[in-house]
Amino acid sequence: MLWDKGLKEYVEAAKIIKEKYDNVEFQLLGFTDVKNKAAISTGQMDKWVNDGYVKYLGISDNVQQEIAKADCIVLPSYYREGTPKSLLECASMAKAIVTTDAVGCRNVVDNGVNGFLCKVRDTEDLVIKLEMMLNLSEEQRIEMGKRVEKK
Repeated sequence: MLWDKGLKEYVEAAKIIKEKYDNVEFQLLGFTDVKNKAAISTGQMDKWVNDGYVKYLGISDNVQQEIAKADCIVLPSYYREGTPKSLLECASMAKAIVTTDAVGCRNVVDNGVNGFLCKVRDTEDLVIKLEMMLNLSEEQRIEMGKRVEKK
């Protein structure tokens, strides 16, 4: 996990949302402490978990299994990687997505149709888009996810 994938904004948004809603869980999946100066440390992850902002799922050889359990997928990335593989996997599994209006990410999401786009490095806008997702019914989120699949 890298800071450039929007982890700071994600955790800040999780804190704000969890103060307003008690039926929400924010999860993170991926490696910590990789040899990259932009990597999230295990100590930082432990702090977020202990503060109650996120649940850390660790790593997995079966990411699709974790995606299948989620109501929506959030990737507020500004990492210049092209189209993120994780978003393509989510789209192929018909999951609604919240991601940034950034190169690559916006290639997967049609704002308001199959997910929501937020401004890059903007926690406030991410919170707005997360609340929009939270305010959808389960059926509306599922329908949004199906539009991801058809895009």
